[in-house]
Amino acid sequence: MRAAGAIASLILVAVTGLVAPPAQGAAPPGKPPVKRPVAEGYGGAVATVDLDASRAALEILKRGGNAMDAAIAAAATLGVTEPYSAGIAGGGFLLYYDARTRQVTTIDGRETAPRAMTSTALEGIPFDEAVTSGLSVGVPGTVALWDAGLRKHGTLPLREVLRPAIVTAERGFVVDQTFHDQTRQNADRFKDFTSTAALFLPGGEPPRVGSIFRNPDLARTYRELARRGPGWLYGGELGREIVATVKRPPVAPGATRVVRPGLMELSDLRSYRAIERPPTKVTYRGFEVYGMAPPSSGGAAVGEALSILEALPRVGLHEYLEASRLAFADRNAYVGDPAYVRVPLDGLLSDVYAKERACLIGPVAMPHPAAPGSPEGPYAGCPSPDRSPAAGGKGERPEGPETTHLVVADRWGNVAAYTLTIEQTGGSGIVVPGRGILLNNELTDFTFGPAPGDPNLPGPGKRPRSSMAPTIVLKNGRPVLAVGSPGGATIITTVLQILVNRIDFGMPLPEAIAAPRASQRNLAATQAEPEFIERYGAELSALGHEFTVFPGPPAGEIGAATGLEFLGGGRVQAVAEPSRRGGGSALVVTPAPRR
Repeated sequence: MRAAGAIASLILVAVTGLVAPPAQGAAPPGKPPVKRPVAEGYGGAVATVDLDASRAALEILKRGGNAMDAAIAAAATLGVTEPYSAGIAGGGFLLYYDARTRQVTTIDGRETAPRAMTSTALEGIPFDEAVTSGLSVGVPGTVALWDAGLRKHGTLPLREVLRPAIVTAERGFVVDQTFHDQTRQNADRFKDFTSTAALFLPGGEPPRVGSIFRNPDLARTYRELARRGPGWLYGGELGREIVATVKRPPVAPGATRVVRPGLMELSDLRSYRAIERPPTKVTYRGFEVYGMAPPSSGGAAVGEALSILEALPRVGLHEYLEASRLAFADRNAYVGDPAYVRVPLDGLLSDVYAKERACLIGPVAMPHPAAPGSPEGPYAGCPSPDRSPAAGGKGERPEGPETTHLVVADRWGNVAAYTLTIEQTGGSGIVVPGRGILLNNELTDFTFGPAPGDPNLPGPGKRPRSSMAPTIVLKNGRPVLAVGSPGGATIITTVLQILVNRIDFGMPLPEAIAAPRASQRNLAATQAEPEFIERYGAELSALGHEFTVFPGPPAGEIGAATGLEFLGGGRVQAVAEPSRRGGGSALVVTPAPRR
């Protein structure tokens, strides 16, 4: 069955036709290039938040590389053009569909805590102080993920895959409003580090919109990485430079900021490994939905919420919000690094548990907070309704809102869905001198405590819980959709809402991604975009839901998703955001004729 036909036979509203946009042209000098959010065609496809990154992936695809090669090329380029969200001093998670075996595999490139970090290492430290510090820097996993991905699935060497990013770093890119705004928002932090100010605040100010931003240090770093390989970072000279920067951040003379040194040692880098993990899997409306297993909570939470929705007689926005609320109650209670805590993943994703949780969803919003359930039983069926608030529900922990997500498909049918990050916008704010890379502040994703029994307390070598949710959807072993998003904990709700929009509400994928969003994460008030509140707030408020505008950054904007839909006959639709985070870029190798 063709993928498009599979969806059309199961959704509640018929899918309408889409018109492919015109080919992307070069921008006039001094103006950011025009990005098109939708492309449809053959031979391979890519969607990212950035045109240069999408072009890098397309270049690799046209040169005969596969989806893994192209995904890493795009990720490396995002390290140039989106340095506040991605880079080789960060981490991420990648899902990969192998067309030959029809199997979905995952690579965990999540950062780890240094071996010297204990469960109490963050206690009593103000969150804002931890954000901009060496203490928050986790052992980076991005390069290890690239190496593992290329070794198992790639067809090109790292030096070939890095070439587009090197060119972009040398030639520079046109500064757009988003890059300018993100720099300006971080200026107070950036000016306190000599290396960061020199790179991102030339003349003491953020780069102007329309100016050309170059990063020759990063170009040299990429060249050396291509020549020396991952060992240059994981125990070699680059690793020594990173450790030195973590332990002695280059604080500017006269800066008054308290900047705590980090705990990382070269031995932490030498011992780092990217891990191949089995994906999560649930069946939803006849589709197989694959996600990322712990330490990411993305696959568990998205999968549990979908299973709850599957158990309900109908699905609307009320049900979407309530299923998300319940999934987050369980996510906060049970999910952490499986090497350190026992995660009841099978129970969380089981149909019998989903039916029990679905019983809690009634015609009005449940009291706050929803309590976690008992995913490993005993299962009691539908209990008598209890509309009183639960005791002991765990609140939301701060989580960096900025990551970036990309999707790539190649001519052979392989698919990559890759979410990568350095945590907060701008990470720790610390650039490694002479290397052009920002260090992550990923360890702020741990629970600071005191919180006895919390599965996400820090620990030596432990990976902090993540919300990243790269997702691939199959039908009869063939790809139908691939989606993902940045946004901290809102990643989970964004991916869930896109899937509900597409599968249950019948929206074409561009509409499913562009639609206004709401994010219920077991909070007293659902955070939402203003347009969502304007459209649906009155109706849902009548059911007991409360709403507040998502605080950001940026305020009122949730996520910047990308996705692919496989339409049958080798035709693929690539979709990025039309406006969030400045809009994204979708490209295909051979554009399809307009319909």
